[in-house]
Amino acid sequence: MNTIINITKISIIIIPVLISLTYLTLAERKVLGYMQSRKGPNVVGIYGLLQPLADGAKLFTKEMVLPNHTNLLIYFISPILFLTLALLIWGVFPYSVNNIYTNIDLTILLILAISSVSVYAVLMSGWSSMSKYAYLGSLRAAAQMISYEVSMGLILLSVIFCVGSLDITKIVWLQNNTSFFLMALLPCSIMFLISLVAETNRAPFDLTEGESELVSGYNVEYSSMSFALLFLAEYANIIFMSGLFSLLFLGGWTLAGINSTLILGIKTSFIAMFFVWIRASFPRIRYDQLMTLLWKSYLPLSLGVLVVSGSIVIACGGLPTI
Repeated sequence: MNTIINITKISIIIIPVLISLTYLTLAERKVLGYMQSRKGPNVVGIYGLLQPLADGAKLFTKEMVLPNHTNLLIYFISPILFLTLALLIWGVFPYSVNNIYTNIDLTILLILAISSVSVYAVLMSGWSSMSKYAYLGSLRAAAQMISYEVSMGLILLSVIFCVGSLDITKIVWLQNNTSFFLMALLPCSIMFLISLVAETNRAPFDLTEGESELVSGYNVEYSSMSFALLFLAEYANIIFMSGLFSLLFLGGWTLAGINSTLILGIKTSFIAMFFVWIRASFPRIRYDQLMTLLWKSYLPLSLGVLVVSGSIVIACGGLPTI
């Protein structure tokens, strides 16, 4: 009986996420199309609504092409690991005050841990492909993800200082009783949002795609179903990071005293569309500019905000016990 209940809970989490990320691809193509004076997918189904299903059927029925001299075990495991971690992290995501599947006090720490492990899946996919282009793309992606996790961690420390807990539900509760951290910690929220764009390898920080090599980065040697798994994991991370920003800085499922999962979904959709807008508006920056932005701008700024916010909390006698 417990097994059936656990499978039901997992299905309740995974199925909506998979549906959401497939139609996020359609929404992205539609928004990009209209921003570039074209219509985007509009043939398969009404207004192109069946286009994600057609794309999925195409990817899962294509022949899988294997490069020569690959490490087959790691080659096949890395996409599965990447998607598994991208879906596993949703298990600790609080959807509303009464809709929490895994209630733990160290939610933020667990999210950072799972996000850090996903770097290994990217490295494994690039190394096992036995391609210099894929390997260089995976190194760029890993360096980028690890670097921006530094600034994300320091920004989260400022939030933790104000709340006194690593539990996201308590962070949402405090915002519901005071004000959104978007206003109270505006520099942190801006840096955190840009760091999320870099963390998910989205434009203008999609440096895994080498323009000079004309390849798509660490997944260039993947095709068919294995490429689809990497693709799904990337968009699952985008939706999760959008939801995480909504929880940490936009009050989560609360708005004007109303608690609803629908409110969290609207806020998450708004942030996800921000990712799309950024992709359509800004050109890709150079890799040295990407690293300079972090190590010479965001790192000292996040340290400064942490010191200032911590000093204010201590001076006001409000330092809580974590």
